[in-house]
Amino acid sequence: MPGFLLRNGFHLANFLMLIVFLVIWFVLCQLMHILIMVWRHEPLIGWAVSPFGVTLMAIREPSLLYIWLDVLCPAIVSGGILAVGLFTPLSPIPLRNHTLVKLVVIACGILVTSCADILNALRDVRYPLWGEARILRTMQIMRANWSKFHFTPFGYSYVRSHFGSNPHELLQLLSL
Repeated sequence: MPGFLLRNGFHLANFLMLIVFLVIWFVLCQLMHILIMVWRHEPLIGWAVSPFGVTLMAIREPSLLYIWLDVLCPAIVSGGILAVGLFTPLSPIPLRNHTLVKLVVIACGILVTSCADILNALRDVRYPLWGEARILRTMQIMRANWSKFHFTPFGYSYVRSHFGSNPHELLQLLSL
């Protein structure tokens, strides 16, 4: 069944276009997370950039609404980008235009981009943390993902007043 998924055998119409599409897909899904965080109007401690995306650090545990919005909005954006990017004439891969192919490809793409979000939401609902514990958990998880941390001026003062050290020293302590 090599012809079931692709229209004219396996070839890429434009490999560079495929790479650009994948980057746009990833960036727009990450931007949705940032927009949800900005919409919360929480004081931002800092952010961590890793190979898996951007993680924003806030003091308070978000409400249940924001936890699930942070799952659903990027999933909807992911599905929309996949539908437009893979099933229009601009598609870098000549996929068949069958409904089953569309459903499988879009569902798999949403699952790829939202699996970690779903697990994080379930963890936040089951084990809610706030304040120092939330910051330390986020920093420890992101430290394991080879993340680069950036702290806001508020984040520097928060870490200094609540932990008695600067963020660099705290990160070194967490890596032990």
